This record gives sequence, C-alpha cells and structure tokens, in this order.
Amino acid sequence: MPIGFLMLYIHIPGCTSLKEKRSHIKTVLARLHREFNISVVEYGRLDSWQEAEIACALVSNDGIYIHKVMQQVSDYFESNWPDLTLIKTNLEVIH
Repeated sequence: MPIGFLMLYIHIPGCTSLKEKRSHIKTVLARLHREFNISVVEYGRLDSWQEAEIACALVSNDGIYIHKVMQQVSDYFESNWPDLTLIKTNLEVIH
C-alpha cells in the first residue's frame, strides 16, 4: 500500500511574529485538509517567524493517484496563497 508524503517549504514575507505566522499557517492547514482530504501538519521551522515547513500525507492503493493529488495540492497552494512563497516541494512515495 503506497503512502505519499509532500513537504512544502514556505516563506512568509512581512510576518513579524509567531502569532501572525500561526494565523497564516492554520488557515493553510485547514483548507488543504478540507479540499483534498489529506493529513496536514506544520512540522518544521516552528520558531521561525517567516519560514514554515508543512507535511502532507496520503494513503492510497494507487501510487499514480498519490502523485496526481499531491501535484494538485502544490498547484492549489500556489494559486490560493500568492502572498506566501513556496520555496520548494519534496514528494516521496513509499511502496
């Protein structure tokens, strides 16, 4: 059974506090979970004001489906949060 992990490395320009960062990230996490029915968590750069690392996970019986959904997640992020800069993504599928 394949498991897909998508890591999103994000820059939040102009963010001046952890409270402000959390409000941005909380919205992102909730919308990605709701739109794609995936598990989403902020896992890195927790104390950095202007950087965040988000992990998305999906389990499926089809690895191609995982690639498709995770690409849609990345595209959705870029189109819905133009004020947040997606620095890089990393997709890993474990079979």
